[in-house]
Formats: sequence, structure tokens, C-alpha cells
Amino acid sequence: MRPYEGLLTAMVTPFRADGSVDEEGAVAIGRHLLANGSHGLVVAGTTGEAATMTDEEHLGLIALIAKELGDECVVIGGTGSNDTRHAIHLTEQAVAAGVDAVLSVTPYYNKPNRRGIVAHFTEVAKAAGDTPVVLYNIPGRTAVNMPPDLLAELAQIDGIEAVKQANSDELQLIDGLAVLAGNDDIYARCLDIGGTGGICVASHVAGNEMRRMYDEPDARGEIDAALQEVYAAMFLTASPAPVKAALKMQGHDTGPLRLPLVECDESERTAIHDVLSRHGLLAGVTAG
Repeated sequence: MRPYEGLLTAMVTPFRADGSVDEEGAVAIGRHLLANGSHGLVVAGTTGEAATMTDEEHLGLIALIAKELGDECVVIGGTGSNDTRHAIHLTEQAVAAGVDAVLSVTPYYNKPNRRGIVAHFTEVAKAAGDTPVVLYNIPGRTAVNMPPDLLAELAQIDGIEAVKQANSDELQLIDGLAVLAGNDDIYARCLDIGGTGGICVASHVAGNEMRRMYDEPDARGEIDAALQEVYAAMFLTASPAPVKAALKMQGHDTGPLRLPLVECDESERTAIHDVLSRHGLLAGVTAG
């Protein structure tokens, strides 16, 4: 498989009680995900709380997962930034660590225009060399959207091979790019239209069923309909608080979140627990 195909999980980053990165925990979560449906792992992305990591932590985690699990699965490193120089640095270091691809988000906050976006990703692609670049379009977080015509233009840049599309309203095939669902609730639709897979969050807790959606197209619609409330539960408050809470309920210690993110409150935990219980996701989960 190419590194931008199948069910890829945007992996959480476990932290110790003191807030430091839990390296052993990260490898354990990675193994759990691979044992429960995931084709590959996206490390140090939004769900991985990369925004609150130092570069040393961020790149160290990517290198660790590439070293420990890279022979078993695809590993994609999150290397985006709103500073092109910083994105180049992260990309070069992740490539040197042996990732199969890099995930590069649209520059956020500074709201570059179209020419700035093209110039930014041209430089990122140069830094990646022969390692594929997966664009990440998520205007809800970045304040900038990359519409389909701009994505098609970016596809002409050597090395830019795919897009994680988290603008659900603009999910469509793009000439020259593999298209991955960036939201769990459009994963099935993405596969149906000819997309290559998804970079998902709910696959932390319902990975086997989500893998069936990839492997068994005839069952996809029914499974997707059944999982809608699981998808919603993973985002009932700021991510990744819900998925970390869900993993704890399944017996995985992911530790705290880093401020400004906070853990789910009692009512949120109850809602998540009820959804997992209804779907039989609290017992019989394969240990990672």
C-alpha cells in the first residue's frame, strides 16, 4: 500500500503524570491501534497535541514510532507550521527519522493568500525530497481553506501526493492527489467516491469496525450508520479529551492532557461511557 491509503489513525500522545511524553505508552498505544484495525499511524498531529510540544518532544516522538513500529506499518509524521522555516525544519528532521510521509497543515493564524500557500508548500515539498507530502486542509482550525481548485494546483508540485480533507463540504476527488477523509463522519463517503482512506480519531476505540468499512464495501453503509454516535462522542468537547477518556475506559493509560486542553468532566465521561457501552466497546478489546 502507498503511505496514504487505508485506515490511518491520528494517534494520541500519552503523557506521564508530570506532563512529560510517555514514550513506552506511545509505543503501546501504537501497537494497540495496529492490532485493532489501523493500517498506519499519524504521529504528532492535532490529536497528538503537537501544538503543545517542544520540537525536541515532537521530533523525538516521531523518531521513536518510526524506529519501533516503522517495519510493521506506515508512519506519517505531522510537520506543519505557520512558519515556513519551521515547517521545513520539522519536515527535514522527520524525513531523516524514516517516516513514510509527512502531514503538512495549511499555515494557520497568519492567513496567507493563495500565492503564499503555493510558495509555502513548494518549499515544504523541497524539504521532503522523495518522501510524500500529505496536505491537511482544516479551515475550522486554520482560518484558511484550500478549495478544490487550489488543491489541484498544489498537486502539480513534485512530491505533494495526497490531501487530508477536513472540509466536509468540499469532499471530492482532486486530479493528481489521493484524497483521505479528515473527519470520521465522511470516511465512508470518501471511500465510496474513490478516495484512498481516512486519517481518523474514532479508530482508537472502534478500529476493527472502521477497518471493515475499508475491507468490506458492501457492509460499509451499515457500519457507518451504526458508528455515527461514536464519531460524535469523540468530539463532544475539545479533542483529544474525549478519545483519551475513551481509551482509559478501555484500559489504556494515556495520562493527562496539556493545558489549555483539560480532561472531560463527569457528564462528558458519562456520555462517552454510555456510547461505548451501547456499541460493545468496553469489553473484549484486543490488548495492544
